[in-house]
Amino acid sequence: MEYLRNRGNFAHNVDVLNAGVGNLVPRKQPRKDCQAQNFLHCIHCHGFFTKNALWRHMMTCKFKPSVPQKPGKTRVQALCTFAAPLPPGVKVEFWKLLNNMVQDEVYSVLKSDVCIMEYGEHLYNRLGYDVGKHEYIRQKLRELGRLLICSRKNTSLKTIKDHIKPANFMQVVESVKHLAGYDSKTHAYRCPSLALKIGHNLTKISMLLESRANVQNDYSAAKDACTFRNVQTLHSYLDVQQQDLHSKLSTEASPQTWAKLAKVILAQVILFNRRRAGEVSKMTLSAYVCQNPSDPHEDVNEALSDLEKKLCQHFSRIEIRGKRGRKVPVLLTPVMKQGLDLLVGTRQECEVPRENVYLFARPSALTCYRGSDCLRHFAKVCGAKSPESLTSTKLRKQTGTLSQVLNLSNTELDQLADFLCHDVRVHRQFYRLPEGTLQLAKISKVLMALDQGRLAEFKGKTLDDINIDPEGTYY
Repeated sequence: MEYLRNRGNFAHNVDVLNAGVGNLVPRKQPRKDCQAQNFLHCIHCHGFFTKNALWRHMMTCKFKPSVPQKPGKTRVQALCTFAAPLPPGVKVEFWKLLNNMVQDEVYSVLKSDVCIMEYGEHLYNRLGYDVGKHEYIRQKLRELGRLLICSRKNTSLKTIKDHIKPANFMQVVESVKHLAGYDSKTHAYRCPSLALKIGHNLTKISMLLESRANVQNDYSAAKDACTFRNVQTLHSYLDVQQQDLHSKLSTEASPQTWAKLAKVILAQVILFNRRRAGEVSKMTLSAYVCQNPSDPHEDVNEALSDLEKKLCQHFSRIEIRGKRGRKVPVLLTPVMKQGLDLLVGTRQECEVPRENVYLFARPSALTCYRGSDCLRHFAKVCGAKSPESLTSTKLRKQTGTLSQVLNLSNTELDQLADFLCHDVRVHRQFYRLPEGTLQLAKISKVLMALDQGRLAEFKGKTLDDINIDPEGTYY
């Protein structure tokens, strides 16, 4: 009778778990409230127990066979999970591989996500014939499970499929940084290999989703999956090159390395500021060395939000000569400034003549590198789908066009136009902050939104409503 009662309760519990609604009937009621994923059925009597109590029950279960069983909580949970009914469409072999994992929160999360399960079956179909690869497959799935847990805690992403949407790219970056232990002060990861592995996993999942969407004629989903892999191609390429060349030049001074790093930073400055290539190319060494820190006065500081104060401390601002002799501002990120400081400090060792007045000078010459040439070269080698669109002129037009999605006042539009050195109407009569502080605190928000591909998220907002932390925190 006890066995029949357990079998009836087992059938009821399976229906409740599959439907996601209803009350579970455990063999013994726990003292505290427990989630459904904390219960498992005994493989012998089909009674429903908490995971912590299951292994003790199985040692004394009156329905267990006389054959000795290997002890251990993990093995008991794996055996009982495998004995549960298979989810729809899951192969028995893959289900067995999956249930050899530790039955913890990561296991519960990855098992409930459709994309992770599809990715696991893809890996099993490709590598499952080799038993030695089974642990590798489990590790790949656990990496994604840990990412999903981190994303649910720190962002609005709820499934792995949400991670593949281009609009959520910066939230994915935030989650990966948090999971891999990124330190914003040292710009180093506690576990850099984990960030790389998750990137490879998400790329493969985007390919799977694109293939499935094409088969189902869902071209919108296919386009999203394809676009995700191409987001910020040029930015990512320049960042990697800058880090590699900075490390090489710090170790050994070389004119060739100096020249390559100068070209990369030149392209980064043009790209971030949406500045005319010729203006940045002809930036003088004296303009950089004598840069204006633009520290706001105490009374001005009170008019800024906490985030805007942080932006003023994060960015550096210099003034250069622009078109028609106008004063042109340029904002530098800490990474750019770090690279430029290294270039300035190694000019003599890398055979840059003292007479060369340019910051982005050519070694053994009195001329400078052309920003348009550098941008055109990196646009081609980075793998961008439309390299011809990545010119300083088209990027400046893009800024003017995309800024229309924001609900900028006439004052704010004038501020943005003034920063880009576009022709503007006669300035209206109003009191305004000193322009150095203004450009650091206000215009830097638009530049970061463009740099991260997130401007569309702030549609209808003013500059005061836009909140983008310079360290990548999502608001």
